[in-house]
Amino acid sequence: MQMETKIVKAYGDPVRDKEVMSEAGLIIRSGGLVAIPTETVYGLAGDALNPDSSRKIYSAKGRPSDNPLIVHISKTEDVYKITDSFPEEAEELAREFWPGPLTMVLPKSSLVPRETTGGLDTVAVRMPVNPIASEFISSSGGFIAAPSANRSGRPSCTTAAHVFEDMNGRIPLIIDGGEVGIGIESTIVDLTGNKPCLLRPGIINVAMLNEVVGDVDIDPSIEGIVDRDAHPKAPGMKYKHYAPKGELYIVRGDLIKVTEKINSLVSVNRSKNIKTAVIATDETRDVYAADLVVSVGRRSDEASIAHNLFSVLRSMDEEDVDIIYTEEFDTPNIGPAIMNRLVRAAGHKIIDSSLRSE
Repeated sequence: MQMETKIVKAYGDPVRDKEVMSEAGLIIRSGGLVAIPTETVYGLAGDALNPDSSRKIYSAKGRPSDNPLIVHISKTEDVYKITDSFPEEAEELAREFWPGPLTMVLPKSSLVPRETTGGLDTVAVRMPVNPIASEFISSSGGFIAAPSANRSGRPSCTTAAHVFEDMNGRIPLIIDGGEVGIGIESTIVDLTGNKPCLLRPGIINVAMLNEVVGDVDIDPSIEGIVDRDAHPKAPGMKYKHYAPKGELYIVRGDLIKVTEKINSLVSVNRSKNIKTAVIATDETRDVYAADLVVSVGRRSDEASIAHNLFSVLRSMDEEDVDIIYTEEFDTPNIGPAIMNRLVRAAGHKIIDSSLRSE
C-alpha cells in the first residue's frame, strides 16, 4: 500500500510552527523521512545517526549508495561530536560562513554510520541559515542527513510542489516553507587533505574561500574530468544530476554567435517536427523563435539565474519538449556554480557556437 504524503505549512516562527515541528520530529526519531526547506534547495531529511534512516533516503531518492549524504546541524558545537578533527581552516570558514550555504568535508567520528557517509571515513557537514530548517534540526535530535529532495538525477526542488512531484507516496511529510532563496545547492570544501579543495561550487565562490583560508584547490571533477571508478567524497561529483526529460544541450561562446547557433538548430528541428525549447535570459528571450522560450533571469542579476534554474528545468518536463538548448551563463561570481549544474544536467553535451554544423 502506497504511503500518504502530507504537506504542512511552516513559517520560521517557533511558536506558530510548534505543532509542525513536533510531528516532524516524531517522524524523524521513529526512523522516517521528512522533506524540509533550506536556503539552498529542499532537503530529504532523516536521522543522520540512524543507519536505517539513511538507507531509506537512498531508497526514496533512488540514489546510488556510494553517494555521500550531508549531515545538517543547528549549533556549531555539534560539529565536534560527529568529526574527529576540526582544523583551523574549518574554524575560520565556520566563523565566516556558518550558518549558511557552505558544506565542509571532515574526518568522521564513530558516531556517524557509514550508511550516511556512503561508506567513507569522512563526513560532509553543513549548518543551514533557514530558520525552518534550523528549528527542525533542533526538534529532531540535532543531526539530520538531508540530500536534495528530488528523485536521483532529476532537477533539485525549490518549492514544496516540486518535492510532491518526486516524493508523493514515498515519504509521509513535506514541510512547506515557500520558495527557497538561493536555488542551488551549497558549496562543498574538502578539509581532509593538505590543502582545502573545492568539491562543488556554490554561491560561496572560490574568491570568497580564498579570502578566508588562502589558495584553495579545485577538484578535477568540476572541470568535467570524472573518474568513474572513484568513490565520490561529496554529492554531485560522479553521477548525472539535475536532468530534465528532454535532451539538454549547452551552447557555448560569444553571446551573439550563441543566439545565431541556437536559432539555426531550432530551425532544423522545426523542419523535423521536433519540439524544441530554449533557456534564455530577459536580455535575449525575444531573439528566439523556438516552440518554447523561457527566461531563467537577468544576466545583470546572476542571483536570479541561480534562483530560477531548477524551476526552469522542471518546467521543460511540463511542456514535454524533446530538445532543450541553453545559453552559457559565464557570469562573474555565481557563473561557475550555475554552469556546474547545467553541465551535469546536460550530461556534458556542449555545442561550440563558433563551429559550423556538419
